Amino acid sequence: MKTPQLLNYERDRWTAGDSAVEIPSAIDGTPVATTGSGGLDFGAMLRHAREVGGPALRKLTFHERARMLKALGLAIMARKEELYELNYQTGATRKDGWIDIEGGAGTLFSFSSKGRRELPDAHVLLDGALEPLSKNGTFVGQHIYTPLQGAAVHINAFNFPVWGMLEKLAPTLLAGVPAIVKPASASAYLTEAAFRIMIEADILPPGSIQLIVGGVGDLFDHLTGQDVVSFTGSAQTALKLKSHPTVVRESVRFVAEQDSLNASLLGPDAAPGTPEFDLFVKEVATEMTVKAGQKCTAIRRAIAPAEHLDAVERALAERLARTKVGDPRAEDTRMGALVSLRQRDDVRARIRELEAAGARIVSGNPDAEPPVLGGAFLPPVLLRADDPWKTAAVHDCEPFGPVSTIMPYRDIGDAIALANRGKGSLVLSMFSHSPEAAREFVQGAAAYHGRMLVIDRTNAAESTGHGSPLPVLVHGGPGRAGGSEEMGGVRGVKHYMQRTALQSSPTMIAAITEQYVPGAPKRIIDVHPFRLKMSELHIGDTWTTPRRTVTIEDIEHFAEFTGDKFYAHMDEEAAKASPIFNGRVAHGYLLLSFAAGLFVDPDPGPVLANTGLENLRFLTPVYPGDSIRVELTVRAKSIKSEETGQVRWAVEVFNQRDELVATYDLLTENIP
Repeated sequence: MKTPQLLNYERDRWTAGDSAVEIPSAIDGTPVATTGSGGLDFGAMLRHAREVGGPALRKLTFHERARMLKALGLAIMARKEELYELNYQTGATRKDGWIDIEGGAGTLFSFSSKGRRELPDAHVLLDGALEPLSKNGTFVGQHIYTPLQGAAVHINAFNFPVWGMLEKLAPTLLAGVPAIVKPASASAYLTEAAFRIMIEADILPPGSIQLIVGGVGDLFDHLTGQDVVSFTGSAQTALKLKSHPTVVRESVRFVAEQDSLNASLLGPDAAPGTPEFDLFVKEVATEMTVKAGQKCTAIRRAIAPAEHLDAVERALAERLARTKVGDPRAEDTRMGALVSLRQRDDVRARIRELEAAGARIVSGNPDAEPPVLGGAFLPPVLLRADDPWKTAAVHDCEPFGPVSTIMPYRDIGDAIALANRGKGSLVLSMFSHSPEAAREFVQGAAAYHGRMLVIDRTNAAESTGHGSPLPVLVHGGPGRAGGSEEMGGVRGVKHYMQRTALQSSPTMIAAITEQYVPGAPKRIIDVHPFRLKMSELHIGDTWTTPRRTVTIEDIEHFAEFTGDKFYAHMDEEAAKASPIFNGRVAHGYLLLSFAAGLFVDPDPGPVLANTGLENLRFLTPVYPGDSIRVELTVRAKSIKSEETGQVRWAVEVFNQRDELVATYDLLTENIP
């Protein structure tokens, strides 16, 4: 039977590369596929992304692109079983594959939801509030984000061939930037299969995504300052790529997620017999065995109080001894193989390096015979370093496999120093039920770690665990970890956009951003806006209410009814003595209630519910006898589903002198 050849997807067509390199199965070493990218015109691929994919994506709004992400996720889920079958060949169990395949689809869903809930149904993203630059407000500043007009080059690692691709694609496509995906060869067959599903789903505009299943040739020679490189892999390769002359000359954005000697700390209060001790042991063992330890977030250094280190060793050794290593297709297998024999040999070499530096193996035999002949199997190996300051290699050498080293600390200060000795990591966890110890540890260590979690008996059942990057949280870390961030919800989207300081009139800024800003023209409408569906509302549509006079009786009734008898509302002399007020004033929440009474239309209609208010400011006191009116303006619209959407209203409350009394954003659930 002929070994399948993987195809590149360049300029919207499938193309075989000239060269063909075999990719062996992690299970038994037999060929799974051949791969190669020889003969591709990499410069033409970049031009196609910039000239075809970019313009097509930028024509779409954030919400349209968000809906495409959801459709891509559904396409992956509909054909996930095809991917699970290939997943085994990487050495991963089905449970491991769930993280990669369904976790990847889940990342698309998460970014789709974020895009529709937090980004406008527009082409420009506002950054911060309007900045006044002139006395009369005709000249203002507004920071905005717009999509870069280049391409994103995604260079991914072998350990998560599906999730690794999708967690980069999600924020990139949501930003409106086309991507060229380059997976690691060792598991490229799984990436190619997932990529093919997305192409066959026919969801994305032409030129949006391309695939290279081999080397990148002279691709980097053609990069510009509008392009982005997002890299996951070793620090050595990252240094080589970001030192490329074109990257340096053109100031190409370079996002790196690289080597990381992540640590986990057993708190000083977590003695044997406590829930936190048991949770710590379980988590270290889990992180050693999930994906055979081939995770950039895996625990490499397990740090425990010196007096509990022997107990930690015994508990971990017992737990690891129960881990069945074998063919990942077998139901009773708990840990599969490393991705290749080459990777296994590299891990063995790193273990020998740690031993030479003074660490000793206390559980597992790195030279054990594999359960399947020709497979890249390695049992979990636990090392111990009794003097982690003398055995410095434990903080510098990373065996990228089922390997961890336990080490002692004297006190919290020593624990912080040991955790930070890794020179920057993706994640650091602590198992403790002591808020005081957690506060001291996090404040002392956070600067060196991209993500930190504190686990105890109250949150463990719902915790996603030490090694799970989440779409809504940043994934990355300082120093050795690469100094960059991925994901993090909208934060990750901004990596593929340019922030620009825009100066003009409110009218121009509203027109450019397709969103109402204070001071921009309003379109006064005669029909109450709560009688209109979202599709019938336009940005800037404004409803002006009648006036209502606020009386002293209103203030006193509100105070009695709510119990809010703050002196400024009830004591004339004390209010006059205040440096803020000239006498008794109306409650801020009374004004909000009166404002709602002025603009709310009571009958059932397209407005389904008030879901909240944001950015509330009280600007001018309202005294008995003053009158207020409201201007309700459509600021932005967001489609949430076929049945509902969200309208963001700018609410401005004025007094009889047309002074702003209060401003806020009102959110309503509407029928589209």
